Order: sequence, then C-alpha cells, then structure tokens
Amino acid sequence: MVSEFQVRRARTADVRGMLALIEPYVERRILLGKERVTLFEDIQEFRVAETADGTLIGCGALHVIWEDLGEIRTIAVADGWLRHGVGHALLEHLEDDARELGLTRLFCLTFETDFFGGHGFAPIGERVVDPEVYAELVRSPDDGVAEFLDLARVKQNTLGNTRMLKQL
Repeated sequence: MVSEFQVRRARTADVRGMLALIEPYVERRILLGKERVTLFEDIQEFRVAETADGTLIGCGALHVIWEDLGEIRTIAVADGWLRHGVGHALLEHLEDDARELGLTRLFCLTFETDFFGGHGFAPIGERVVDPEVYAELVRSPDDGVAEFLDLARVKQNTLGNTRMLKQL
C-alpha cells in the first residue's frame, strides 16, 4: 500500500486536516492537543502523508532542540491507514530532514514504544546532555525541551510516556 500515498512537506492549507488527524489521539490521551495557531506557527516542521486524491492520512513533525538534537513530534495516522507503512514513511522522511539539518540524535516522548523501538529508538534515563548544554536548554520555554530534560513543570505531560532517543 506504500505506493498508494506520498509524503511531502506540510502547507498551511493542510492545518485543518492535520487537526482532524491529531484530535482522535488527543481524545485517547496519546498526544497533547495542538492549537490551530501553533500548527500554523510550526508548519515548516511538519510532513504529511496523503493519498493520490489529496486526502491527508498522516502527519508528523521534526523540532530542532540543539545543534545535534531534534525531537520527533505529533506523529498521527488515520485509523484506516494504521499498519500500512504511513507512520514508517513519515518517520523516515523526518529522519532524512534531521540528517539534512546536521542532527545526529532524535528524541521522542511516546506511549508507542514498540513503534519507535522498532525504528531504533531506545529508552533513556537522565543526563543525556552535557551540563553546559543542559544549562542552555533549561532556558527554553518549549514544553518539548522541558520533556526531554524531564523537568518537573511538564510531569503532567510525561505520565505514562517513555522518553526515547535514537542515534542517526
């Protein structure tokens, strides 16, 4: 079924469809909700998967955290397309984007440990960056960075999730 869809960079016209993909995951408490304005602000971080007729069936984002580190965010696949390679294709494109940017490590915070583990991610503990980098990162207002650092202010976001890392 891989040939029945393509992955491309997201466009502003995709935001409504992306919200529709993300919402079921928010309802199931798998993903945190995204405001429409946030998706517009971050649209350049997203890839989408679409069928030949232009129907969005998946989305995912790559957010740069540091010079060598990025975060895979908001991977969502339409229920009817689960286990058809859509998530894999999205992740593969995001990893290619990461390499193109010069990143060598990818972080994710996920309930989907089997999916990410099958793609080379492994659970991480504390202190995965040098103290100097930690001191810089802790200044970021971004919740994803706080989740990576395992800061107390985002513990409500991380309950039940696993922090995972992959070396590219």
